[in-house]
Amino acid sequence: METADERNVVNGVDVDRLVQTINAVKEHPALALFTFRASTEWVEGGHARTRIQEFFGAGEEDTTRHAPFILVGDEPSVLLGGNAGPNAVEAVLHALGSCLVVGFVYNAAAEGVRVSRLVLTLEGDLDLHGFLGLSDQTPPGYGSVRVTYDLDCDAAPAQIEALWAHVKRTSPVLDILQRPVTVNIEAGEVTARPTPSTGREGT
Repeated sequence: METADERNVVNGVDVDRLVQTINAVKEHPALALFTFRASTEWVEGGHARTRIQEFFGAGEEDTTRHAPFILVGDEPSVLLGGNAGPNAVEAVLHALGSCLVVGFVYNAAAEGVRVSRLVLTLEGDLDLHGFLGLSDQTPPGYGSVRVTYDLDCDAAPAQIEALWAHVKRTSPVLDILQRPVTVNIEAGEVTARPTPSTGREGT
């Protein structure tokens, strides 16, 4: 059986496959086009459940996930929720942290840099005046996000700085947060039941 060293695995990343993927995309640019999907269903109150499974990528539908991933979202009690899970803006911090970790570890592996420990601490500042409709001047989302990392790896400070600079240029989630992204919200299947008239109109 082929060992990890024979397969050139660094930080748990198969570097040979990583290079093959990059070369394949260079040769066939359409392979880089992906469409990810999620289905979110309201449960009750602030509780929602999201199902993630199939996606389109590398020129075909991917069906290798035999069971869906179920992500739960809710609000803390101070925001009228039941604490069944992190809320949506906390999930954004998770997405950013995960993306930055993957970007650093993959690129470090490609350069032969072995990472022993990487921990990100993320904080986001949010003013509820926007979400509650109490101010048109306050954005409803994060006003700022801070990321601090603790790192143990076999690289010089200059190489670490260069790696982070590359990660910040190429992180999809960081790009989503920093660049305006087109989001279209459209009706699918809608059952509308107008509220019956109470006969009090005009009173």
